[in-house]
Amino acid sequence: MTAAPTTPPSGTPLPDRPRERLTQRAVRAASGLLVLGLAGGALAGAAQLGSADARAATVDEVEVAPAPVTLQCPGPVLLPQRAERGDAAFDPSPVAPVVTVDAVTAAGAGAGALSVQPLGGTPTAQDVTAGGGSVHRDGVEGPLVVRAEPGDVAPVAAATGVSVVTDGDARGLAAASCRAPAGDDWFVGGSTSVGATSTLVLTNPGLTAAQVELELYGPNGRVVPTTTQYAVAPGATQSVDLGGAAAEQAALVVHVTVTGGLVAAHVQDTVVRGFTPAGTDLVVPGAAPATRQVVTGVVAPASQVGSPDAPVLRLLAPGDAATTAQVTLLGADGPVELPGAQQVPLEAGEVTEVPLGGLPAGPYTVVVDADVPVVAGAVTSRTGLPGDLDDEPRVDRAWSPAAARDTHGTVALPRGSGARVVVGAVGEDAVGRGEGTATLRVLGADGQVLSQHTVRVDAGTTGAWDVADLAPDAAAVELEPTGGATLVWAVALTLPQADGDLVAVLDPVPVTGARSAVEVREDARPARR
Repeated sequence: MTAAPTTPPSGTPLPDRPRERLTQRAVRAASGLLVLGLAGGALAGAAQLGSADARAATVDEVEVAPAPVTLQCPGPVLLPQRAERGDAAFDPSPVAPVVTVDAVTAAGAGAGALSVQPLGGTPTAQDVTAGGGSVHRDGVEGPLVVRAEPGDVAPVAAATGVSVVTDGDARGLAAASCRAPAGDDWFVGGSTSVGATSTLVLTNPGLTAAQVELELYGPNGRVVPTTTQYAVAPGATQSVDLGGAAAEQAALVVHVTVTGGLVAAHVQDTVVRGFTPAGTDLVVPGAAPATRQVVTGVVAPASQVGSPDAPVLRLLAPGDAATTAQVTLLGADGPVELPGAQQVPLEAGEVTEVPLGGLPAGPYTVVVDADVPVVAGAVTSRTGLPGDLDDEPRVDRAWSPAAARDTHGTVALPRGSGARVVVGAVGEDAVGRGEGTATLRVLGADGQVLSQHTVRVDAGTTGAWDVADLAPDAAAVELEPTGGATLVWAVALTLPQADGDLVAVLDPVPVTGARSAVEVREDARPARR
């Protein structure tokens, strides 16, 4: 089966890459009906109140003004200190990070003012654009807030924060889509074993203090740190060293819940092997626990079984029940079988890693099905060359979170990086039938559509397209699923360097608030007799 793109007359041809299609297994998640039962005492009380005639509730539609989109962008990566390495002659941070933020609003009915401002501050004149367009900020020194005002409808907006470190322990392309603050997030990624540093960064862009509670899971089960609760002041950022909270954990899953406000959070994951940098990336929230998880944007180089730089799938069943996860890998030509990776036993509360060495090079979507809710994420590596003081080749790594499905969203593209749109289509059964379709728009710096394409991806396959082949000078990509098989998508970034490519994966910023009216029902509770 192939994923055959078609192009409207106004667009440029979408390159047909038959080797970049997959066949995929998918299980349709069943929706449930929650039935609330009344206790016997409550029924008795109702009998004493007497009966009443039922009245039909009146339903009216009330126009609601579209809301602005507010996104929190990460600040610079945290650099290691010389004292931590115990060698005063060696500087683990010989270069400062190059930190940028790119924000875009699509031109059209939803395009209002777009601004980029410091946390708790106000934007300068050059950080504001109106009527659709983009804002680029470099020399970023702290977390930024992006605000896209609506027009007649909700805006189509996205932003991306990037830290590029080209040398030292934190070498890597640490990039993440800016996101709306939330109150319940799962982070699948990071480690606190020897040579690894994981830091949870909590940012509160609101006006009230936020109380944050952590749950930490490792390979041996839940880890209970000395401190599980943190207070984040309004307009402030707080960092939590996960090495102090959960030491010597080879694989981490972090659950963050918030009361009293909302926070934007990420986990900075940095690994060093001896004196050789082995990658820095930002672990962002993935999908909440569910019986099906889908991870895409896994662009794997050719690797050998047992290689430390082969892709790895990380899984956790956070509840009280063990399960066996069914893992399906969707490569360019269909499902790819890896011995030992199809059926994965999961103990309750224990983080499990599944090595994916031996995969042919290419883009992949990973589908995980289980009888109980699980969380998932995947990491891929890119191996380069040794540096002057390195004893082995340098590595950079990219974490992919479990994706929301059928997301109409946008990804802002950072300047200077190569970008590849990766789209996986999930069918109804293990093989998959039919196809998923979507409209892919490439946006320019002025917010206008540079090219538009109809993407068709066979169910159970993954397609991938280089943005440079779709339109020049792209500032963002917007993908809108239009029907058929369930689609998940991400953008894989590559930044070439002399000592090896730096890589990252960006998930889409959802387009929200599409409705301009809400239903309002009259309170239909009967009066007492």
